[in-house]
Amino acid sequence: MSPDDLLKRLIEDARVDLQRRRALMSQDQLERAIAAYTPKDFVGALRRPGLSVIAEMKQRTPSMGVLAEEYRPTDLARVYTEGGAAAISVLTHMAGFGGRPEHIQDARLATDLPILRKDFVTDPYEVGEARAAGADAILLIAAALDQPRLEELLRVTRSRGIAALVEVHNEVEANAAVDCGANVIGVNHRDLRTFNVDLSLTERLRRVIPLEVVLVAESGIHTQEDARRMRDAGADAILVGEVLMRSPDPAACIRQLIGIPA
Repeated sequence: MSPDDLLKRLIEDARVDLQRRRALMSQDQLERAIAAYTPKDFVGALRRPGLSVIAEMKQRTPSMGVLAEEYRPTDLARVYTEGGAAAISVLTHMAGFGGRPEHIQDARLATDLPILRKDFVTDPYEVGEARAAGADAILLIAAALDQPRLEELLRVTRSRGIAALVEVHNEVEANAAVDCGANVIGVNHRDLRTFNVDLSLTERLRRVIPLEVVLVAESGIHTQEDARRMRDAGADAILVGEVLMRSPDPAACIRQLIGIPA
């Protein structure tokens, strides 16, 4: 399978699973669940002084395989919170990452931190579904969306009262995100088509992303030196997952990443 085909497959898998879930819950049930949850301030959590950490949980990935044989989102959320994370990212893509929206509910049981739903979102239903599960923000991947659909999903996200992290990988996508009014932009160092990682992307794209936009550096960040490099490049936050999922002490790992001298 070619890299482009893999990205398309992940998007299609997400759409297929969405249809399964949509059949299990009526629109009235969904709207009641949405109304029952009051979102937390995801953007504000990332604006706190210093470098913020969005701590990610995922059972596996297409490129790295299984990261956790025993995957317990509730326990991870508790540990991430104790470690000082500013927010938590929960993978909900089933086929590629072993996730499901219920994992947001599991994480919410153990934390008051804002939660980001991370998936290959293409449908407005998934935005409401995220809030209904207890998420405060949703990931929108520029590579998976044309500009009209990105603009539509950003409007829906605002109408649902949650935040959006718009993920980009190059100048064209970054400019599109800015033009659409994104107030949180994530620079994914990992090319979703090849899975190659380039940490210099944050340094390059910061120049085309306005300073008032919260910038999140994503993927390939493993050490305090990597985190320092992102802070020096102008990132407000880093999103880390693999290093935490593989660590015997994720809380200590988070503390190390954020314990950077000013």
